[in-house]
Amino acid sequence: MVAPTPDDLGLATWRRDPDTVIRHAVSAPPGACDELTIIASRERTGVATDWPAHSHPMHELVWARGGTLTSRIGKRIFTVPPGFGLWLPAGVVHGGRLTAAAELHDAFFAPERSPVAFAEPTPITMTPLLESLLLRLARTDLDAGARARTEGVVFDVLEPAPRQFALELPGDPRIDPIAEALLADPADDRGLQEWADQLGVSDRTITRAFREATGLSFAQWRQSLRVHEALALLSEGADIQAVSERLGYAQPSTFIAAFRRVMRVTPGRMMSGIPYPMS
Repeated sequence: MVAPTPDDLGLATWRRDPDTVIRHAVSAPPGACDELTIIASRERTGVATDWPAHSHPMHELVWARGGTLTSRIGKRIFTVPPGFGLWLPAGVVHGGRLTAAAELHDAFFAPERSPVAFAEPTPITMTPLLESLLLRLARTDLDAGARARTEGVVFDVLEPAPRQFALELPGDPRIDPIAEALLADPADDRGLQEWADQLGVSDRTITRAFREATGLSFAQWRQSLRVHEALALLSEGADIQAVSERLGYAQPSTFIAAFRRVMRVTPGRMMSGIPYPMS
């Protein structure tokens, strides 16, 4: 059962494509969690899809193939690229967005029977072994013994990714107009002084507010936002040239360098779907 929740995540600031389909979230079938420890499934929506704020009584591991999943949790936006998933603890309120070409995969875990769990939303490395195990658990012809053995290996190999894929939103009224404008148009290239003049504050106030709220400078935060947007655009099939132009970069090499500074890997390697070591 999915717990309905008010849309208190500020999703109005989250860019939504005009042709996006809004869907109510689904969870495990009623009664299934009484018998099974892990319930896995997959589907291809064929359209950009948005799930408003909701929560689940079970832990959820969600990932996508052939596209990108974005999740909004409080003041954080998690962009989940190929090769990774997102662990959502039971009861955590979250919204989601899936790019049009992506195949959505999820697995629900019964909290009382899960020996491995994470207390906070956690990116997970979707190794080929972990993904194949969860795909096996989506089958309906496994006997109890085969299912139990498969679930045991899942918990053995379930590990967090080496780094987070989260963008922290400010939540500070002094700079929220900047964040909202950039969420709507990541290519917006107004500088600190222009924003200071528009908002009637000093550029030092903006700089200090971004540091206090996000841990990043204004320029670093804008760069991180653009990289999150780039992940979705690349997953939809856009090439490097098109993405760099849409996000306001003068040339592709500048975009690639910025992407690598944030993700520690090139866009091509990221979108290959092959997990990679990150320090």
